[in-house]
Amino acid sequence: MPHRILYVEDDDANYRLVERALAVTGRYRVERAATAAEALERIAAQPYDLVLVDLDLPDRSGLELGRSLRDDPATSKIPRIAISASVMKQEQRHAAEAGFAAFIAKPFEIAHLRRTVAAALDATPPAGPAPDGSA
Repeated sequence: MPHRILYVEDDDANYRLVERALAVTGRYRVERAATAAEALERIAAQPYDLVLVDLDLPDRSGLELGRSLRDDPATSKIPRIAISASVMKQEQRHAAEAGFAAFIAKPFEIAHLRRTVAAALDATPPAGPAPDGSA
């Protein structure tokens, strides 16, 4: 079963590029939210394995969305990757502080996107109780 990924992106072309680049592998199913508010609604309605977040969103910053997801116990374990045209080190530091597992600068290479997504998903501990039955 493919991993479910939510890409929070308001630009149609950027969404289509990422969706195609990941879906073609057969490992991922990418869905879209165009705003932070829509992302929070979708995540509350059904879980995702990974959330990709453009940092420049129309309703609030992607950093704010990242902090909201990080601080909510229901979503804190979902890995998040920031995507931004800003390549400033300060922006990357802020993304890490907001709980993003990785930062992808636009424009990006498709292979780099795929490697980063795979690494974030591989680093995520499986959901559920520990093997010994403890929580």
